[in-house]
Amino acid sequence: MKTVVEKFRRLFVVAQIIVQQHQKTCVIASVGAVLLVFLGAFQTLRQPAQAKVEQPVLGSRSIKILEVGGLKFKDLNKNGRLDKYEDWRLPAEARAQDLVARMSVAEKVGFMLISSTRLQNDWAFEAPKSKEPITSQFNEEDLVTSTNMFTRKQLPVPIMTAAGTTKAVTQFHQRHFILRANVSARTTAEWANRLQALCESQPLGIPAIVASNPRNHITTAAAVGTSVGTTAFSKWPGELGLSAMRDLKLTREFADIARQEWAAVGLRKGYMYMGDLSTEPRWQRVDGTFGENAEWVAQMITQVVLGFQGPTLSPTSVALTTKHFPGGGAGEGGQDPHFDWGKKEVFPGGQFQNNLIPFKAAIKAGTSAIMPYYSMPVGTKYEQIAYAYNKAIIKDLLRTELGFKGIINSDTGPIEMMPWGAEELSITQRYHRALQAGVNLFSGTADPAELLKTVESNPDDVSLINDSVRRLLLEKFALGLFENPYVDEAAAETIVNNPKSAARAAVALRKSIVLLRNEAKALPLKAKTKVYFESYQKGSNAPATGAGEVYATKDSSYPVEFVGTPEEADVVLLWLKPMSKSLFASDGTPLYLSLSKNAVEVSYIKALMAKKPTILAVNYSNPWIIDEVYNASTKSRCQGVLATFGTTPEALLDVVTGKFNPTGKMPFTTPVSEEVVQKQQEDVPGYKEAPGYALFKYDEGLSYPGNQ
Repeated sequence: MKTVVEKFRRLFVVAQIIVQQHQKTCVIASVGAVLLVFLGAFQTLRQPAQAKVEQPVLGSRSIKILEVGGLKFKDLNKNGRLDKYEDWRLPAEARAQDLVARMSVAEKVGFMLISSTRLQNDWAFEAPKSKEPITSQFNEEDLVTSTNMFTRKQLPVPIMTAAGTTKAVTQFHQRHFILRANVSARTTAEWANRLQALCESQPLGIPAIVASNPRNHITTAAAVGTSVGTTAFSKWPGELGLSAMRDLKLTREFADIARQEWAAVGLRKGYMYMGDLSTEPRWQRVDGTFGENAEWVAQMITQVVLGFQGPTLSPTSVALTTKHFPGGGAGEGGQDPHFDWGKKEVFPGGQFQNNLIPFKAAIKAGTSAIMPYYSMPVGTKYEQIAYAYNKAIIKDLLRTELGFKGIINSDTGPIEMMPWGAEELSITQRYHRALQAGVNLFSGTADPAELLKTVESNPDDVSLINDSVRRLLLEKFALGLFENPYVDEAAAETIVNNPKSAARAAVALRKSIVLLRNEAKALPLKAKTKVYFESYQKGSNAPATGAGEVYATKDSSYPVEFVGTPEEADVVLLWLKPMSKSLFASDGTPLYLSLSKNAVEVSYIKALMAKKPTILAVNYSNPWIIDEVYNASTKSRCQGVLATFGTTPEALLDVVTGKFNPTGKMPFTTPVSEEVVQKQQEDVPGYKEAPGYALFKYDEGLSYPGNQ
């Protein structure tokens, strides 16, 4: 605006000079000159400034490159001319509308499915057929099952959870895939390029987008559908640990580093992160949340969205799918809605609106997609039907009230496997109901036959199909995949988990540790202290009874001495890692948080703690109840208590020896007893529960004296 005003000011001065010079000879001509000057100015102002057109890098394997006006474009549909959807100068909306009009109904329907994809010798979801290593070649076998992969119950109709790759692309027209395999950066990059080349060879040349669950966290609960666990990528604390850091700047840095790693190998979509609140402490997915405080979780979600996506989606972004709307942390009795015994989400504390706070933040930050959960709300104003079918939840609340304009991506299998509240409907009726509710992308099946049948028998759904495909295309255009979906395979190896990224992750691992008790200022441990350090985790590869893993190191940088038995030690450092029953091993029996119910041999632990003064560290994937080993009779021998949320032995040792000053804070409340857990309200955060509920409070955490 200032520029415009300045132009007019200068023009006015010029006009005055003209008038003064000609007022005695030809006033009319002077006025005409003034008018011509102003008309010229208006013409200039009306014309938009010509922005410099910057040629994007084009990546191709088989198609021709068109040259128009000195600029280059990909001839994606191989017709020898530049079409709107191929023209990167046009707005994404115009390109998407053009491409939707060119796609057949079969192509659109296939485009609306996202399913697992497998590499050669990748036998996810089935017994291995060979012991050969996973390679970057395609797995061309369909995976069809008659059993629900989660509940292990018989399905009413078989489901194709993964199709042979070539078939998925060429016959089913799929362009959305979920990668489950845990392989090297190079293998992932090579496979991703091979997939994109196959897609490029198809009639419209539409690129693929590959999604994954989290790959950058240390977790004791890695499982298909939740977290890939320890991978080739940089290794950061679990999500609870990121939250415990209380460092939004480092959280943003984490997301930015992970973004670079994912993009380097061709992963451009994340099925993450969870905006759910850990208000129900027994829920087996607490470890994937950022804790129980909605306002803080909202801040965390904001940083991870901005870190992965940037201010807007761009060719350097990884698009995020924030889950699970409208929050899945209030399952009745802590049970999970992957199973019919956990399908009810309840709100005895009236906290439904509290659940929405993180999702509002995700929408404001620009999250590309949102995933509704399997649950159905009970005791609310909303219909008692699963969220994927719930028009009032998706269309009215998420779309209209909250203003979300991105992609609504169903969780895996609500049509065939978890149709809670819609069990009596046929498969096509379920698809129709979910389309009407507002779902744009269906996860879980690779076979589009039933969705195609749905559209053919419900002509009114065609407009919904078109709108869904348009939204999905907008994401791909924004990510620059139509211009260059390929990655540098050699560079991927140097970007993923490079020394600089690993160093920042190491800082986060230490910042995530919380010091809860420090009796008589026993920590940090004094120099030359003899330490027996045992990590106790009873999983599938460990004996059910007896000692855990004894830490031994030749690292002389620690000021303490490590010994092999408690008897030799001055102090025992005991790192407990309780293990709940795996989410997908759930059987509907009641869930408990006591150590003895979660793979801890309490008698062994108590005997060990009785031998020497003990520093107790507990890895919290849930808010464990530790009263069996930490109570009035044992506190005198327990000189310190720490909380971890997925970290390394070295990080813990740096804290207890004083090489790193603890600053972490608890991301949730831990209950004082099993009794209070059974009385708490599923939707109420621990810090709002009745007095006497907490042992360790939300946001509690100490630092060492003199280092505040």
